[in-house]
Amino acid sequence: MHPLESLVRCGTRLWLDSVDPQLVESFARLGATGATSNPVIVSDLIATGRFDDQMARLAGEGLDTDGIAWKLTDQIVAAAQQVFRDVFEQTGGDDGYVSFELDPLIEDPSSGLSLEQQVRRYVDLGIQYSAGNPNRMIKVPATPAGLAALGPLAQLGVPLNVTLVFSMRQYLAARDAIWTAAVNSGRTNSLKSVYSIFVSRIDVYTEKELPELSSRAQGLVGIVNAQLIWQANKDFWADKKLPLNQEIVFASTGTKKNNDAPWKYVAALAGSDIQTNPPATNQAVAESDQHFTRCVDRLPPADVLDEIRQRVDPVAMEQVLMAEGLEKFCTPQKNLLALIASRQAQLAESST
Repeated sequence: MHPLESLVRCGTRLWLDSVDPQLVESFARLGATGATSNPVIVSDLIATGRFDDQMARLAGEGLDTDGIAWKLTDQIVAAAQQVFRDVFEQTGGDDGYVSFELDPLIEDPSSGLSLEQQVRRYVDLGIQYSAGNPNRMIKVPATPAGLAALGPLAQLGVPLNVTLVFSMRQYLAARDAIWTAAVNSGRTNSLKSVYSIFVSRIDVYTEKELPELSSRAQGLVGIVNAQLIWQANKDFWADKKLPLNQEIVFASTGTKKNNDAPWKYVAALAGSDIQTNPPATNQAVAESDQHFTRCVDRLPPADVLDEIRQRVDPVAMEQVLMAEGLEKFCTPQKNLLALIASRQAQLAESST
C-alpha cells in the first residue's frame, strides 16, 4: 500500500498545501481531496514563468499589479477547484474544497485601517471571492478583525477556513462566532467550517523560549496543542447532528528540524480530520516505507501533559506566534506584488 494511501485509509483527509496545477493533478491521484493557497504559493508559481502569458493578458486588460495578483490567484484557485469538484459533489459539499486567502495586507499596520474598516474589508472580499465558487473556502485569520468578520460571513453561508490559529482561545472564539451566526441565520444545515491549527511553529517557539522543558516534552507541545483543540472540536459538534462536518485542519505540518523525521507531525496527527501538508512533506512520505495508523487521539503520558500545562503559558505563546505569524502573513503579499511588477518589467524589456 502506498504510504499516502495508508494515511487516507486510517481516517485523514489530505489537502495539498499548494495549488500548483501539476501537483494538484498528481496528488489528487494519490488521494488528496482538497488544496489551499496563499501568497507564497502563488509567488512560487509566478517565479517559474509558467504564468507569464496570463499576466501579459491581464496587463493588456488594463489591470495594475494588485489587480493582476488577485485575478491570477482567482484563476489558479479556480483551476484547482475544478480538479476537486467531483469530490465536492460526491460528498454533498463536505469535502473537495480549495481555500482562498483574503488580502493579508488588511492586517498591515501601515494600512491605516481601523478595526471596523478591516472587518468590512474581510466581509466584502469574502463575499466577492466566494460568489459562484461552491467548493471554495474563504480563509480568514484568527486576528481581532478576522474573528469579527466570521459571523457576518457565516450568516451569508460562506464556507470558512479560519487560519493562523495557535491557541484554544482563538479556536473557541472562532467556533462560537461561526456557530452563533449559523444558528441565528438558520443556516446550520449548510454550515461548513474548518479551523487551521498551526503545529510545527509552536515547537520552534518552545525550543527558543522554553529551553528548560524536559527532553520528553520538548518537541511535543505543538502536537499536544493540536490534539487538545481537535478533541474540543470533536466534543462540541458531537450533539449538533449537522449534515456537514466542522473540522480541524492540521497545518504547518512540515518539520523545521533536520533530525526530525519529515513525517513527524503527519504520523502524530494521523487518523482524523484534515492535514494540509506541504508538497515536500508529502513527497517525503510518498518515498518512505511508512504505514500510518490512527494516532491523533493518543496523548503522551500524564506527567508530560502536566509539564506542558505547568510550563507553557498559552497567552504568551499566542502573542509571540501571532506577532510572527502576522509578519509572515503580510510580507509574502508584498513580495508577490513586487515579483509581479518585476516580471512585468522583464517581459516588457524582452519584447522590445
